[in-house]
Amino acid sequence: MTQTIWIARHGNRIDFVNPAWFNTAERRYDPHLSDDGQIQAQQLAHRLMGEGITQIITSPFLRTVQTANAVAECLDLSIKLDWGLGEWLNPDWMSFPETLPPEILAQEFPRIDLSHPIGIPRYPETWNDCLERTSNTAKRLVNTFPQDHLLLVGHSASVLGTTLGLIPSLKETEIKPSLCSLMKLVQEGENWVLQLNGDTSHLTQAQTVIRFN
Repeated sequence: MTQTIWIARHGNRIDFVNPAWFNTAERRYDPHLSDDGQIQAQQLAHRLMGEGITQIITSPFLRTVQTANAVAECLDLSIKLDWGLGEWLNPDWMSFPETLPPEILAQEFPRIDLSHPIGIPRYPETWNDCLERTSNTAKRLVNTFPQDHLLLVGHSASVLGTTLGLIPSLKETEIKPSLCSLMKLVQEGENWVLQLNGDTSHLTQAQTVIRFN
């Protein structure tokens, strides 16, 4: 079977829309989706209908879980949490990540499958640390689910890293991880081929300038 890997970035986040949210937030570095981000997540979900996806694995940050959950509801699938797909743990951007515990997330999002090993975040990270982590994660998940078509939901950094992990011949600057965009990688023999790069054709409102944090 030819395996297909879809990689999506989360939808727009509340602190991109309302920067003042950060000042009073309980978890400053774990923003939820904005209203338009929720719409983007729904549009992503409808785009992926009929694509044969059988596994959804997401970063445990709230914005990625919300995005993955929209797809899971549409495709009637479970969600697996994996720190390997998490945000770049850059100390210039954030303190130690303040994400909700998986058990609490699962109460709000019952499609979460708590049996999948989520892993442990390693804070802080250099950029090279992040690329190595996300690259290794892509290879691990492909090997763990060799018979499945996967959707990986992450952040700009993890979209870059997972794509480079499977197609190392690409350059970082060639990858376009805009909000709620899609990468499509298809296995051909021992190699992976990039069929979609940062596709946003499913969105009515796409990001024009890519923000990485």
